[in-house]
Amino acid sequence: MKKILVVEDSHTVGKVIRHVVNASCDFNGLYASSFAETRSIVTEHKADIFAALVDLSLPDAPDGEVVDYTLSEGIPTIVLTGRADDDTREKLFKKGVVDYVNKEGRYSYSYAVNFVNRLHRNQNVKVLIVDDSPSYLKFISGLLRLYLFQVYTATDGVEAIKVLVENPEITLMIVDFNMPKMDGFELVRTLRNKYEKTDLVIIGLSGEGDETLSAKFIKNGANDFLRKPFNQEEFQCRVMHNVESLEQIAAIRELINRDFLTNAYNRRYFFQNAAGMYEKAKSEDTPFAVAVIDIDHFKSINDQFGHHNGDSALKFVTNIIFESLQRFLFARAGGEEFFIAMPGLTNTQACLLIDRLREVVASSPIEMDGELRVITFSAGVSNDLSNSLDDQLKIADANLYRAKDAGRNLVIGDDDF
Repeated sequence: MKKILVVEDSHTVGKVIRHVVNASCDFNGLYASSFAETRSIVTEHKADIFAALVDLSLPDAPDGEVVDYTLSEGIPTIVLTGRADDDTREKLFKKGVVDYVNKEGRYSYSYAVNFVNRLHRNQNVKVLIVDDSPSYLKFISGLLRLYLFQVYTATDGVEAIKVLVENPEITLMIVDFNMPKMDGFELVRTLRNKYEKTDLVIIGLSGEGDETLSAKFIKNGANDFLRKPFNQEEFQCRVMHNVESLEQIAAIRELINRDFLTNAYNRRYFFQNAAGMYEKAKSEDTPFAVAVIDIDHFKSINDQFGHHNGDSALKFVTNIIFESLQRFLFARAGGEEFFIAMPGLTNTQACLLIDRLREVVASSPIEMDGELRVITFSAGVSNDLSNSLDDQLKIADANLYRAKDAGRNLVIGDDDF
């Protein structure tokens, strides 16, 4: 597991930071109270250190020598300081620190630790900078790489669209206004025909004197605006704020799409996504199978063992299906019923796959109130694309009831009757 290095000579402050790290950090802590201890820890653990929180002034390093040291070792460094003057701030940023935090109480230390968590998440965030100025392109790229983002660049709107198409995982764009071929306004308007503000964050940039540019950018679809030349801290705060807002929206969407009990996708999400799979299979004349699964005798489980054990049975079956069928779309349709969409599988292949899954579930008894109970399910599978996804699921559901009528713990497909 990666580690966070904390260098702080105050026992009281160190104790607070240690508590915050233990409570809210994704890393284990390494703690030093002097420059000498810092060197010793880095020598032993350098490969495991992700970032450092470093006190600017130590008894054996009163002039920030420890900051120079951690930076020279390639460790992203956040400075803890009691000096709040502009001169100190400018010197720290010129050295290449990621951020600095004034020692002003517990919130400050929580901010510093959470910023390290933010840096860790940034490694998975792709950002596109669009600017025809080589100097600004280099400057902004350097800042974003300092914050550990994955960075892409383009020099005009036309090139930006090409980069975005080739890298659809890009979720943040920083766009200059005045560019050749396609300016910032036109680029934003074009992109908003495809991408919502909650899918792709766009921050407008401009060094022009027109005071209405910020409003024009935002009215054309940008999420935010910065005027050149900008303050590095403001840039950092705007970028981080927008990325975190995007993550919060994604987290809310994920909650909306998940079943609250089993954490499987829910019925609404299934139909939203399976519909596209169905249409693609039909237009390209490729196989597309759906399965409807139903836990056998589920009512008797609730009646005999209680609803808490019924919930356990649902979670048990969900976990097995999810682990076994991660490449396919799986959802809880409601109650004890589940849907699976399997693009690319013929009916025979899908039936064999679901039957193997049935065998795994049936051979893995679970404990209910001190008793081992065998859980089984029945399933219906269909590849009939003749009318609609709804009709295909109805055919699979009819095959499921044939499996129930035949004695349960059975999988029946289109050709099995």
